[in-house]
Amino acid sequence: MFGITPSARLRPSPFYEATLAEGVCAFTTYNHMLMPTSYGHPEEEYWRLIKGVSQWDVAVERQVQLKGPDAGRLAQILAPRDLSKCAVGQGKYVPLCNHYGILINDPILLKLADDLYWLSIADSNIWFWASAIAAERGLKVEVSEPDVSPMAIQGPKAVEVVGEVCGNWVRDLKYFWFRETTIQGIPTVVARSGWSKQGGYEIYLRDGKKGSALWNIFKEAGAAHGIGPGNPNWCERVESGLISYAGTRIT
Repeated sequence: MFGITPSARLRPSPFYEATLAEGVCAFTTYNHMLMPTSYGHPEEEYWRLIKGVSQWDVAVERQVQLKGPDAGRLAQILAPRDLSKCAVGQGKYVPLCNHYGILINDPILLKLADDLYWLSIADSNIWFWASAIAAERGLKVEVSEPDVSPMAIQGPKAVEVVGEVCGNWVRDLKYFWFRETTIQGIPTVVARSGWSKQGGYEIYLRDGKKGSALWNIFKEAGAAHGIGPGNPNWCERVESGLISYAGTRIT
């Protein structure tokens, strides 16, 4: 057993205690946090993802929040693709490039309101970059990191588990679309997305004190479907043609 001293350099996930209880045995660092990479049974973890349902702590997938009258304008400045038709409740895969056209991150953009966007980022400090561009342009927008931490439910049986917890409306979510909801009083956003080609959902926890509670709700609901812990799986990503297998999500 070991402990982690919280700091700005390395923060524990809201799901950290739950992953310890699941037997996590390896981590990597990602966005100044720890992301589980193994629970000691790689073959079992692989087949759960391919044939069943797998539960992941991906709280390292931090959110950069754009809020204010110019939030949409800043989102469009940052994104190379047209966001003019992006609707509230819709997500879009949005590669981000620096001033030289070099890819620096590849988040999912989520539009929660006309004046509120999240960039659900991969591993780099986009918060500082977005803040600098907003200040440089004199935009009326606040750039911040909200208390939001994703957990993923992935695999062909993910829809059964998430449907049991949230309701059958999750079956009708289009790919990358999402809905704000509460799960047994816990505020969340439920999105049809994830770091695998097997399909599934990301549950964005909006209260970092409820990590273990949310984890256990899905663990209990998934017991009948053989749910177990896992992580973005390198073998599955290579087999699925997701070339940047060690870092980013599906594109």
